[in-house]
Amino acid sequence: MMMMWLRSLLFTLLFYPLTLVLVIAGIVASPFGTGPMRAVVHSWANAHHWLTRHLIGIRMIVEGEIPAEPMLIAIKHQAMFETVEALRLARTPVVVIKRELSDLPLFGWLTRRYGVIPVDREAGAKALRTMLTLGRQAIAAGRPIVIFPEGTRVPPGQTPPLRSGFAGLYRGLDLPVLPVAMDSGRLWGRGLLKRGGTIRFKVGEIIPSGLKRDEIEARVHAAINALEN
Repeated sequence: MMMMWLRSLLFTLLFYPLTLVLVIAGIVASPFGTGPMRAVVHSWANAHHWLTRHLIGIRMIVEGEIPAEPMLIAIKHQAMFETVEALRLARTPVVVIKRELSDLPLFGWLTRRYGVIPVDREAGAKALRTMLTLGRQAIAAGRPIVIFPEGTRVPPGQTPPLRSGFAGLYRGLDLPVLPVAMDSGRLWGRGLLKRGGTIRFKVGEIIPSGLKRDEIEARVHAAINALEN
């Protein structure tokens, strides 16, 4: 247990200062075009993957494939782990995130430059209009949209209903949905401690666009919770 705490502490001491360095590098690279800026962001995701694999001892197994085309990629959310790994799993995705993250100094600016859809949960219909505008821009650029449809991190075993914003994006953007179940919460809690082991990502079948709200929510909810007991 002591070694696990030490590895977790070392991960924290390495990853967050590295994040700051790469955020600054991404900002510096930004005037030279989207390519160099995105390369920095992707190197951050790759560094996160390397540290979790070789320092924490987390092995990741992906069952299935994520096609390289515009769609909604709906992922179960249990830890920070999958928010970073989503940048590696999908091809240059636009990620739906909390507005608070996109408002952070430096980091928030770079996320907006890379491409995110900030969610202001207090803004109601205005928030959905903004999400749809940014979503259409992502589609026009040929990029998939990653969304965590339950809206927040939940402990393993919990399966809350989907937030209304998911159905709004689904209807408004007329996109198919690729559900992804995963079980990171068993190893990666909200605190400092991270455990070694295997995290599974189970890619479900593509769900077509145009379904009624009750049906799409039921199918996505079942698929992203396929690894829950």
